[in-house]
Amino acid sequence: MTGTGGQVATFSVWDYVVFAGIILAAAGVGLFQAIRGRKETSSAEFLLGGRQMTAVPVAMSLTASFMSGITVIGTPAEAYLYGTAFWLFGFSYTIMSVITAEIFVPLFYRLGITSAYEYLEMRFSRPIRLIGTSMYIVQTVLYTGLVIYAPALALNQITGLDLWGVLVATGAVCIVYCTLGGLKAVIWTDVMQMVVMLAGFVAVIARGAVLQGGLTKIWEDSRQGGRLEAFDFDPDPLRRHTFWTILIGGSVMWVSIYSINQSQVQRYISCKTLGHAKMSLYVNMVGLWVTVSLAVFSGLTMFSIYKNCDPLANGDIGTLDQMLPYLVMDILAAYPGIPGLFVAAAYSGTLSTVSSSINALVAVTVEDFIMPIWKNLTEKQVTWLNMGLSVFFGALCIGMAGVASMMGSVLQAALSVFGMISGPLLGLYLLGMLFRTSNSIGGLVGMIIGLVLTLWVGIGAQLYPPTAEKTVPLPVSTAGCNNTMGQNYTTTAPWTSPVTQQPEFRPDLADSWYSLSYLYFSLLGTLTTMVFGLLVSMMTGGCKQEKLNSDLFVKKRDLVCFRWCSKSEESDTKGKATSDFQMDADKSTLPDSDVTSKDVEKATKL
Repeated sequence: MTGTGGQVATFSVWDYVVFAGIILAAAGVGLFQAIRGRKETSSAEFLLGGRQMTAVPVAMSLTASFMSGITVIGTPAEAYLYGTAFWLFGFSYTIMSVITAEIFVPLFYRLGITSAYEYLEMRFSRPIRLIGTSMYIVQTVLYTGLVIYAPALALNQITGLDLWGVLVATGAVCIVYCTLGGLKAVIWTDVMQMVVMLAGFVAVIARGAVLQGGLTKIWEDSRQGGRLEAFDFDPDPLRRHTFWTILIGGSVMWVSIYSINQSQVQRYISCKTLGHAKMSLYVNMVGLWVTVSLAVFSGLTMFSIYKNCDPLANGDIGTLDQMLPYLVMDILAAYPGIPGLFVAAAYSGTLSTVSSSINALVAVTVEDFIMPIWKNLTEKQVTWLNMGLSVFFGALCIGMAGVASMMGSVLQAALSVFGMISGPLLGLYLLGMLFRTSNSIGGLVGMIIGLVLTLWVGIGAQLYPPTAEKTVPLPVSTAGCNNTMGQNYTTTAPWTSPVTQQPEFRPDLADSWYSLSYLYFSLLGTLTTMVFGLLVSMMTGGCKQEKLNSDLFVKKRDLVCFRWCSKSEESDTKGKATSDFQMDADKSTLPDSDVTSKDVEKATKL
């Protein structure tokens, strides 16, 4: 019986057929784009889709590349153990979309850049651009390795798919359509993968609703289990997820991921107009809402089914990340092909993230490192270079997945990587875009201090994880289990992965500084970089370049509200000018008429 523990079924032949079919279809889209665009083999076409993409496919691609396999598997498990607080990220996505669309997109679009890090050279100096690019490459290769490894591990232990076979196959498929099709292939493949991912969530929720007797029953079970208490207004920055950590810290983290991350920037500057670029971010915002809502509700469905028998506490699975694959094999194995669809959904998340990472890594490497040195390369040579680098970075990311297998828990590590490196980089961009006084010495010193602080707290948190008082997992039960395989009978399911086991020795900082919510890593890096960057810039004489291009700074007309105000002001000014002109015209005719009438009188008297 479903939800009472024990072994679950493994993949059937039909599951393998569906899984392979969807993955091959994804590769097919890439090959189709490659064949269709064979005549347009320029570097701009390969890296930016010829800057001819429209808003909706780019928006779906932006959403899909964020929806990695870690998210597909991790978010429902998060909602299962910690409740619906994760849904509050909907607010963060809104703030992120507005800031990115109104401040960053107009600036990057106006400058016509290919690499987001070109801006750092235009505003500061070439060394800062190279440091920024290097930080991005390290972050992306690390993150992509984690993204490939996490779902492969979870799915391998549940479905019986060979771990290394899947890892290499994932990388190989991405390399094929990235190498041959470029950004257009990546975007159109992402569109298909987005649909597959959402279908996977819907299948889990629909089957769960049938088993439990309706969505209302799932909601009621979740309420009784304390899973619906999302709004926790505790201001403590050490608490993992509260309203404030998600609204403030989460917003800054997502701004750093969407506004300056080459994988995302490359997508919206591939749009044919600025309007399409902005619209793609707002449509993407809706896509993120739908995705996070379905993922969280999948977690509530999982809780409703396992409320009396937690598979983790019962010893049926080894880590929390395996909850959703376990559920799928438990409730959907009776429908041949459906588990295959779900596994394809998790892999689609991985494929879209890996492919976008490879394409973005190629773009920054070519633009920032190769083109400035070898300026006389022909278009054909650059195209071959792009393809060769796609293969190289694909292989490097597969290699990183092997390293990730030794890193213990992957979800927290993956999120922390973004916070630690993107935060100081975001601070550097904001320093350049908002303050004319900032110079390259200030920017460099600020970024180094920000990076040191975030790496210190981030690595400390990995070595000495926060206690349950700060992470607040909700209670689970094993009272209804038929088959108790493990020896763990506690009412709160512990994290069993190595990284979250508490070490014997805990320094004093472990329960204060190292317990800072991971969502604040990015905010810490951003603020530190900006404050120290401004102070050092002022101490070193400010910006010495007298004539900095005004396009390098945020302009009032970039913002929607200012544009509307200025339009109404313009119309008022035009109206006022017209009436003033009319009055002047009337005044100018008066003396003439007076003179004329006096002259007439004189003439009459004479």
